[in-house]
Amino acid sequence: MIGVLDYGMGNLSSVTNALDYLGIESLIIKEEAGFENISHLIIPGVGSFGKAMENIIKRSYITQIHDFDKKGLPILGICLGMQLLSETGTEPFECSGLGVIEGRVEILPADCIRVPHVGWNGIKVVNDHPILENVKRSADFYFVHSYRFVTVKQQNIIAETDYGVEFPTIVRNDRGNVIGIQFHPEKSQKQGLQILTNFSNL
Repeated sequence: MIGVLDYGMGNLSSVTNALDYLGIESLIIKEEAGFENISHLIIPGVGSFGKAMENIIKRSYITQIHDFDKKGLPILGICLGMQLLSETGTEPFECSGLGVIEGRVEILPADCIRVPHVGWNGIKVVNDHPILENVKRSADFYFVHSYRFVTVKQQNIIAETDYGVEFPTIVRNDRGNVIGIQFHPEKSQKQGLQILTNFSNL
């Protein structure tokens, strides 16, 4: 059972609809007790890092997320959900993230083609991981964001995207059970849905 975390800002319906389409059971997590019923966790996201962390703290999710990670259970952060996995965010002010993947989140630099980054772009795989099994290396994925993961360990970068500058597109923690994806797999057609299938199989 995949839990989809409700912290008041995530695009829950697009993620759960994609999982339903794939025939993957899911449960929206609205309280601490919901973590007892799931084997995988997705943290979706749209909005501001600072407000998202405020909501996560208010709903007492941090201990449950850390316990889930310590057990080696699979966690997937999507877009803002990926950024929240970091140690530090800067939107709209500097604040602590969940701290399950080493790194910092900062606004995309002026060297980018346009900010926010909205649209379809490819990825360059730099380290293999089961999350990309049977995913075409030439595929494009759908992005909507203004911030990027930086200062992440090189060995923890699975893929990068070139958007005037290169930035991490898919990152992992040291054990490999926690994955962050900057684009929206649930909105990225067949190849994105393959990523969600791969996550359910971790």
